[in-house]
Amino acid sequence: MVSVVRSVADTLAGAADPQRWLEHLSASQNEADRSALARAFNCARELYAGKRLTQTGEDVFSHAVSAAAIVADLDLLTDAVVATLLFAVPDFREDWHEWMTNEFNPTVVVLVDGVNRVRRLTEIARIDKLDTPEERARQAETMRKMLLAMVADIRVVLIKLAWRTQTMHYLTECPEPVRRAIAQETMDVFAPLANRLGVWQIKWELEDLAFRHIEPENYKKIAKLLDERRLGRIDYIARVLDTLRGELRAAGVNGEVAGRPKHIYSIWKKMRKKNLDFSELYDIRAVRVLVESVKDCYTVLGLIHSMWQPVPGEFDDYISHPKANDYRSLHTAVIGPEDRVIEVQIRTFDMHEHAEFGVAAHWRYKEGGKGDAAYEEKISWLRQLLDWREEVSDRSGLTDAFKTELFSDTIYVLTPNGRVLALPSGATAIDFAYAIHTDLGHRCRGAKVEGQIVPLSTPLQNGQRVEILAAKEGGPSVNWLHEGWVKSHRAIAKIRQHIRLQNADAVRESGRQLFEKELARHPNLQPNLAALAEKLGFARMDELYGALGHGELSIRSVAQAIESFAPPPPPDIAPEDLVKRSKGGHNAGGILIEGIDNLMTQLARCCKPAPPDAVVGFVTKGRGISIHRANCLTLKRLSADAPERLIAADWGEQKTSVFPIDIEVIAHDRNGLLRDISDVLSREKLNVIAVNTLSKDLKARMRFTVEVRQVNDINRVLSHVLDLQGILEARRV
Repeated sequence: MVSVVRSVADTLAGAADPQRWLEHLSASQNEADRSALARAFNCARELYAGKRLTQTGEDVFSHAVSAAAIVADLDLLTDAVVATLLFAVPDFREDWHEWMTNEFNPTVVVLVDGVNRVRRLTEIARIDKLDTPEERARQAETMRKMLLAMVADIRVVLIKLAWRTQTMHYLTECPEPVRRAIAQETMDVFAPLANRLGVWQIKWELEDLAFRHIEPENYKKIAKLLDERRLGRIDYIARVLDTLRGELRAAGVNGEVAGRPKHIYSIWKKMRKKNLDFSELYDIRAVRVLVESVKDCYTVLGLIHSMWQPVPGEFDDYISHPKANDYRSLHTAVIGPEDRVIEVQIRTFDMHEHAEFGVAAHWRYKEGGKGDAAYEEKISWLRQLLDWREEVSDRSGLTDAFKTELFSDTIYVLTPNGRVLALPSGATAIDFAYAIHTDLGHRCRGAKVEGQIVPLSTPLQNGQRVEILAAKEGGPSVNWLHEGWVKSHRAIAKIRQHIRLQNADAVRESGRQLFEKELARHPNLQPNLAALAEKLGFARMDELYGALGHGELSIRSVAQAIESFAPPPPPDIAPEDLVKRSKGGHNAGGILIEGIDNLMTQLARCCKPAPPDAVVGFVTKGRGISIHRANCLTLKRLSADAPERLIAADWGEQKTSVFPIDIEVIAHDRNGLLRDISDVLSREKLNVIAVNTLSKDLKARMRFTVEVRQVNDINRVLSHVLDLQGILEARRV
């Protein structure tokens, strides 16, 4: 904090002669910056000639130079000053973006674009039309957050604050309705925003100027009670600070001293809040001393009390007894030079940093209300950045430091009548509709964004104006949830609640269809449904269907539960390792078992082996040897538990002339499909001993059990089946 904050009015006075201001500013710049400033200044003067601002009627060029003077005083680098001079170019040149890209560096273009967007949105998002103070307060808070969230460079917000400050200085020339509307918006939105960012000189100026137009009688009353003009108060504080610095040096205390005169609005606000008379205020003039240790705090307190007489009852020790928010400092009031009361605050540098950027931050204390820890942490970071900018030796790194994405987790969009809504990042028009009203969300069927119709799934962006296209009646779709089109907790809860209140049977049926569709995607898995329901936390499948229909259970969770019933992958069984030529005879079934004769064998029903499939035997308990195909999944599962029961087998001399095998056909369902497939099988002289068909979602899945002499016989048959109309797949199971 500088020793005495320079008045914005003084800065504006220096900009009264634009050419002289430019020369004064350019004297401290390098050649590249001087050139950019001169080009921007001359372009603005030529382009803005004879132009006036629509809302206030102020000369555009005069406004631009005055606002640029404020930005220059804030030390935000030359790019920001250039952008402020050119802030109105988009109003007068359609090709401004291309022109500016050719004339200036990319940072200037980004800043001008950001300022233009902020200016346009603040003209649309009005709070003066809202009915109650509570609604206006909520809208103002949302607007402040929107301004921070929608800019890629924090300097855009500071340029907007400088622009508004100049508007407030010109406001006396405007009609009363315009003055009051702009002043109220300034008090509600822009002064608190400057306060949060720690830009005190702008904050105080905005508050006093807004107060002057909102409460003109009270403003004049406080102004008369002050026994000196502003410049006189500033000069008085400067002399007090010089005296304090001399005393600290004499006492060997290292410290910094700063001070300010209290402003008219803050005086009135304190009088009203604490119900005090003007004579009871002791902090009209305030001084702050920062030192290195707690011991130094009390040393400085003693020095001050020895220099000037303390005011009885006006000493508070918040170091020994911190406030609830851990604010620590010494506060005292003394009768200073010329018998004028001065408030003095004494604290260490660490205490000051905590007061400015920690949980005891001044802006939160002043504004009150409920805190948002995440938001406050972001504000703290921005304030530290702005506080450090004057101490950074490498100025080239500041441009990147000013870039911010701190507020990217929330977006802010506008209704057609200018109301600002906060939504989570990635939100769609569905979230927007439910944020306005639940019934509108239910009936939402489409949306216009900036006048263009867009799909409901389109993510919204900061600053967009959205209009909902709604049906006269109707309800939400569960697919909004399943497709991930809804992001806000409110919208999700309202959709689920609505669906839950609808016909329970229809909801369960919808859920059952979703479940069966997912189950069909895993044809090789047949989970126990009761166990699956229990795994997902439901007592019965009906409850699972209901939750799925309501959107409370995701398809992904169902898929994972189904897949969990897949058997563990058994060790691979290589047929060449197990199938050996037997030295023994064959049994009655024509199967050779290595070294053994006349054993009872049976062909496994799970895989239905047939010559010349590679086969392996598995010794069962009481049913002889079951013969499986070497790649049978059931065999792999059995062998994983009891590998010692595997036995090599081969086809011997066959007495059985035919073997049953399964084939599966998947096709688009149509009339005559089964007849056409049966005709192919009949022409190939295959005996069909079983048929199982399932039709769903216009697709048919058919399984045929046919008798063949050799597996190779089936390949020709399958190729003929594939030639039929609508066949998607034909294979041996």
